[in-house]
Amino acid sequence: MNLCDINQIKALLGRHGFRFSKSMGQNFLIADWVPQDIATASGAGPGVGVLEVGPGIGPLTRELAGRTDRVVSVELDRSLLPILAETLRDCPNAEVVSGDILKTDIPALIGEKFQGMRAVACANLPYNITTPAITALIEAGCFSSITVMIQREVAKRVCAEPGTADYGAFSVFCQYYTTPEYLFEVPPECFLPAPKVTSAVVRLVPRPAPEGVDDPDHFFRVVKGAFALRRKTLLNSLSANLGRPKEEIARAIEACGLPADIRGERLSIPQFAQLSRALRGLL
Repeated sequence: MNLCDINQIKALLGRHGFRFSKSMGQNFLIADWVPQDIATASGAGPGVGVLEVGPGIGPLTRELAGRTDRVVSVELDRSLLPILAETLRDCPNAEVVSGDILKTDIPALIGEKFQGMRAVACANLPYNITTPAITALIEAGCFSSITVMIQREVAKRVCAEPGTADYGAFSVFCQYYTTPEYLFEVPPECFLPAPKVTSAVVRLVPRPAPEGVDDPDHFFRVVKGAFALRRKTLLNSLSANLGRPKEEIARAIEACGLPADIRGERLSIPQFAQLSRALRGLL
């Protein structure tokens, strides 16, 4: 069965009485090059266990299963389980787990399913959980890479550089923990139903914690405060969100050699680290 053939997809869904759920952000692939290229980018291969999120009807699952030792796919929509049982019946190394990835103990699942294997994450993420799902996969801390297809606008935020319109707190979060790479785009016509946005595939590879950050919680409070009022200066945004006297924040900004009127979107991770230390009185 070709799980990217639109006629076969419609026949499959019809047999099972399946209806698309807008609330779950369901869009199934109808271009076979897409799961092929995502699977290739994921690093799936011998000795690797792949965690997939939101397998849909299984086109990416099958691609991954043909390349790697084991695939475990977490699917929230229980109406897709009998469909996946049919489409993956000849993939003995693919397992579907019914559940919500946002409520899953990911490290425990990886420890149970992928003993002795290098774990990677790979997914065509549902649009409605893109940011929290990426956050959960990163914070799990157990993947050698995370390869996901997401909305192009989010992909640009993940990979954005300081001083650009797409750069924000989520950019800093992703780049603090990983080195993200923007791989390729996927147009709306590659999906059924066709979404209103273009998608893109990104790969995030974990990196060592940045130098100069000795209190990550405080670092991220500063980052979130800096972007909370994006149109305001760094000084005004931080003073409105950190609960610190404006004079203290101004002195910290000056101690870092930053212009008094700089905006948060101009700061790199090392500059945020320096500012965080300055606000804690360590400079």
